[in-house]
Amino acid sequence: MNHISLLQFVSRSSLALLSPLPASESAPSLRHPPTHSYSHWGAGGWSPFVSDRYQWLEVDLGRRTQITAVATQGRYGSSDWLTAYLLMFSDTGHNWRQHRQEDSFGAFPGNSNADTVVQYKLEQPVIARYLRLIPLDWNPTGRIGLRLEIYGCRYTSDVANFDGSSSLVFRLSVRLSRTATEMISMKFKTLKNSGTLLHAEGPRDHSLTLVLEKGRLLRLFAFFQLHALCLSLSSLTPPLSHSPPSLTLSQDLLDDQHWHHVKLERLSTHLNLTVDKNTQQVHIPAELSHWDIHQLSVGAVQGHGLQKPILSNRNFHGCLENLLYNDLSLINLAKQSNHQVAVVGSVTFSCAEPVSVAVTFTDSQSFLQLPGLALWSSGVVAVALQFRTWNKAGLLLTFDLPHLDSTVWLYLSEARLRLQISKAGRATLELSAGSGLNDGQWHSVEMKSGQDRLSITVDKDEGATAHTSIPLPLTADSQNPFKMFQGCMRLLTLDDQPVDLIKVQQRLLGNYSHLQIDMCGIIDRCSPSHCEHGGRCTQSWSTFHCNCSNSGYRGATCHSSTYEQSCEAYKHKGNASGHYYIDVDGSGPIKPQLIYCNMTEDTAWMVIQHNNTELTRVHSSPERSQHSAHFDYASEEEQLTAVISQSQHCEQELSYYCRKSRLLNTPEGAPFSWWVGGLDPGQIQTYWGGAQPGSRQCVCGLQDTCLDPDHYCNCDADYDQWANDSGLLTHKESLPVRSLVLGDIQRPGSEAAYRVGPLRCHGDKNFWNAAFFDTEKSYLHFPTFHGELNADISFLFKTTSSSGVFLENLGIKDFIRIELSSSSEVVFSFDVGNGPLEVRVETSVPLNDNRWHSVRAERNVKEALLRVDEFPAATQEAPADGHIHLQLNSQLFIGGTASRQKGFLGCIRSLQLNGVTLDLEERAKITPGVQPGCPGHCSSYGSLCQNQGRCVEKTNGFLCDCGQSAYTGAFCHKEVSASFKSTVSITYMLKEPYEVSRNSSVWPSSIYSDMTLRGENISLSFRTHQSPALLLYVNSFYREYLALLINKHGENTQIIFYFWVPFFYIQYILTKFSLLSSALLSFYSISPSLWNLYVTYIIFQIDQNAREDFNLTSDVEFNNIKSLILGRVQESDELDAELAGLASHGFTGCLSAVRFNSITPLKAALLHSDSPVIVTGPLVQSSCGTSSPAKPYAAETTHSLSDQPGSVDPGQPLVNTMRSDSALIGGVIAVVIFVTVSALAVMARFICSRKETYRNQEVKAAQPEDGHEFPFSSQADSQGAPSENQKEYFI
Repeated sequence: MNHISLLQFVSRSSLALLSPLPASESAPSLRHPPTHSYSHWGAGGWSPFVSDRYQWLEVDLGRRTQITAVATQGRYGSSDWLTAYLLMFSDTGHNWRQHRQEDSFGAFPGNSNADTVVQYKLEQPVIARYLRLIPLDWNPTGRIGLRLEIYGCRYTSDVANFDGSSSLVFRLSVRLSRTATEMISMKFKTLKNSGTLLHAEGPRDHSLTLVLEKGRLLRLFAFFQLHALCLSLSSLTPPLSHSPPSLTLSQDLLDDQHWHHVKLERLSTHLNLTVDKNTQQVHIPAELSHWDIHQLSVGAVQGHGLQKPILSNRNFHGCLENLLYNDLSLINLAKQSNHQVAVVGSVTFSCAEPVSVAVTFTDSQSFLQLPGLALWSSGVVAVALQFRTWNKAGLLLTFDLPHLDSTVWLYLSEARLRLQISKAGRATLELSAGSGLNDGQWHSVEMKSGQDRLSITVDKDEGATAHTSIPLPLTADSQNPFKMFQGCMRLLTLDDQPVDLIKVQQRLLGNYSHLQIDMCGIIDRCSPSHCEHGGRCTQSWSTFHCNCSNSGYRGATCHSSTYEQSCEAYKHKGNASGHYYIDVDGSGPIKPQLIYCNMTEDTAWMVIQHNNTELTRVHSSPERSQHSAHFDYASEEEQLTAVISQSQHCEQELSYYCRKSRLLNTPEGAPFSWWVGGLDPGQIQTYWGGAQPGSRQCVCGLQDTCLDPDHYCNCDADYDQWANDSGLLTHKESLPVRSLVLGDIQRPGSEAAYRVGPLRCHGDKNFWNAAFFDTEKSYLHFPTFHGELNADISFLFKTTSSSGVFLENLGIKDFIRIELSSSSEVVFSFDVGNGPLEVRVETSVPLNDNRWHSVRAERNVKEALLRVDEFPAATQEAPADGHIHLQLNSQLFIGGTASRQKGFLGCIRSLQLNGVTLDLEERAKITPGVQPGCPGHCSSYGSLCQNQGRCVEKTNGFLCDCGQSAYTGAFCHKEVSASFKSTVSITYMLKEPYEVSRNSSVWPSSIYSDMTLRGENISLSFRTHQSPALLLYVNSFYREYLALLINKHGENTQIIFYFWVPFFYIQYILTKFSLLSSALLSFYSISPSLWNLYVTYIIFQIDQNAREDFNLTSDVEFNNIKSLILGRVQESDELDAELAGLASHGFTGCLSAVRFNSITPLKAALLHSDSPVIVTGPLVQSSCGTSSPAKPYAAETTHSLSDQPGSVDPGQPLVNTMRSDSALIGGVIAVVIFVTVSALAVMARFICSRKETYRNQEVKAAQPEDGHEFPFSSQADSQGAPSENQKEYFI
């Protein structure tokens, strides 16, 4: 028979497996469940007779040992082996602790046959005396079988035990020199959830205290004289306002009587606090970067001279091990009775190990059944226990009261303890006590029942008690359902007799199922928290949840930002000017910031304000030689840096106004003034706005236009009159301006003023970064993607292909991939060690339509998510207690795979991984088969251009050309409106390039044959309380006219159409409509004529009502239109007396969005002074056409007649939005006239511009006679009312 050792101890570096034990070495003892002692032992290994999950093999190593690895093998010559198992460790043989891998996956892989050795190296060595192996799965055709080997080495330590009233005080020697780093480290174990671990004091009342609170918060209090050093890293239990600053580090539950490692170290200006494997780091001021600890008290807070503890109720009760200050063992000093150490109270140098057997209820099938006692039949019952849980609800215990024929239920509901007595399934009596009992802390419960009295007490030290008398007889009520309890229990007593849970485990007492006995398996899933960006973590027994409210982020772990990364991105979602939250790095660490976005037609500006954008005057003062100003920006430093970095262009106005106040002096002399700009803290700059860095000039110096040619700034001429040097700073490396120093202000008579404008940036380099893949074998490669716990990937694509891989990154086993699997489906697949998972989104529209489509994929420890465009997102939950780390090691491939198969054909744009944009364009420049950039944006964004606006392609993006629209703005969405008085008249001349007569034999169309007229379209909006009122008047060179009027008739309002040509006159009341109606009016012609308009029928529609057709005549002409008039008609000879009188009264109210074909007379009159427009009277541009009318017309009636142009909802900015909705507010009249062109003649119209313009006011730059008067406006742009820079193209 072969002798095979079950255990072998070797050094950490040894690779020996299953070698025979020397005869002289005693083997560690073995244990297994007593009820299954009939196990096979010997050469084959261990195999219990019963193979189930209640078996275990326990090893006593004789003393605490540092365990580094375990190896398993199946039973020799059999089909018995384990395929999965758990490892438990303990110092005492009780209070076991399950060992978990780095990513919290508890099960270890076993064997696949009986002979192969499978070794698992522990990522962190475990120090324990006892090891217990629990089989989970085994060969289905065999039984549990095992040969085991353990690797490790001896472990020694210095230990001290504190009883809750004792402490150690160390007086440290004064050091002559300071070290670069200082460190305090220790291990501790305790059953108490609160206590002071250490307290350090230095000179000038400096102190530092490390405190355990509620078993799960390790708090560092720091107090420094003259300094408020805030080290708080958690808001779970913030310190009181009068408390010293603190650092709170949330960890696993630390009152579990297991060893926990703590290290506090100072590294230059950093302070690191490490608990077990988690580290928090904070910055400390440079002057506090040394400790100079004079006294260190352990176990309590002791003042100088061994005073009574400052926090008398917070002494530590438990054990400390290997307490080190730098390399000095303080416990060893205490053991040697060193004079530097004073012992307060009873401190022993061995660890007292109280035995407390807990039981864990792991799932809904867990239960423990115990026999009742004899006294219970008479109704005398006393039950006590302690429990801890994360769940708000769960049944703790239940038993019968035979004398009442009733059942008692003790349970949790809404985190309160409730007791219910029920009879025949109906509740008869209820009590409740306590609150917030799902906090993971141990809570004690006592329940006592007498003949006619019942009471429950929760945490008796806190006095949460409820009691009542039991009424007899019991009456029936409703039944209360219960959830099963998941959590831990200990110290269970029945009638003051403790329940021996070890006997329960040995099947000698009661019955149980799905329990973990002699351990508390509670896991703090919020420590450390997987919730990012300030998300609040809450948990139940099996999972955690992140509350992302008010964080600005979303998702299962608050990982993905809810905001766009630039104003450019908001604009391309159809948003107009306004304040928006900008998250410059997406899911990265930089917080969102509120920024004003100024959306112009071709640019989206980000405007970042500071504390003084006003023009500020500085008077001479002989008491001071300089004036300095510091500028604090609304954005934080890292936000400013990111905005400037990702923008294509940034600028900031820097202006200086002067009278006898020099600016930069001569190039040879020292500058009088300078400014500081650039990344914090910035650098001194001696050039001025409009000049180049390092030039020591102003813009006039570069242009040779300075007042004094011997100087390079106007102000350096030192004239006794006002001058200025103003310009824009555009060198991004010098922005933003942080401070300004003016030096020549002390002389008598010196005056100056300055203005530093807001920082303005536009162009998002990340948003338009794109690459075009023109072959299936082409791809881009980047370094490995590191998204171990959280990975978010977002991009835009457009293609005509039906499939292709967007992205792939591989590991040894793990991978991540996103691909277009069909023309309407995107697939996100990955593997983190739990097997491949897929998330699919199928769309209802094809994705290969050569338009931009967005993809966002996210994978975290909770779930995986995939979203395509605005279609519903698909999610896939992560398996419970599975692997959570994504481990990749290959290059990241974009547009293809390493195998060069299933490559993507098309464009990928704005690819971001965890908030970092990959520079596709730069990599594409050096990669064959891939081209940088990707044109063709109007196919995707053209619909944003509203109201006849035309989409124009740009290299990076698009713009809306509003030249032929009656609207303006970034999307041609802002109505151009004006308030009319009765004397106002606008006449737009449609005059031929030469005089036309009926007898002319020359057809203008022969010259302008490319301007064939196909129809007429007229639309306008109005708001008025005048009735009747003339809305529109069109006349011709031959005294023909067309007029539209409104007239209120009773409760309704009429639209009256007048049309007059020689020998033919129409007055037609088209319809009656109520207030706030919209209508469509169209004229159609079927007879061709070069200069004549034949009207045959009219189509009229109100809102969504049925269309009305009105047949007129086919023989009526409207020849040679001369002009279009809004408001008062000056010449009305062709009108009859009634109409002439009405026309002379003009129009009072608001007109908006007036359009005649491609001509916009109102827009031309207000915004384009070179148009053929004649304006008389005080025409004033206003916002009266918006949905919120101005106060002068607040009471007016609003009507709408329109051709109902399609509009795109551009979304709502947060505050002070400058947009006007595209929906027509006033009344809109649309007249559409189609004229069919003869096959033999081609029509043309010649428009001759008669440049007659009217201006309300001519502004001149007047120089005051008194040169000492400050001539410059102090008005400055503000964030509350920013101006919108408009650019129009008028035809």
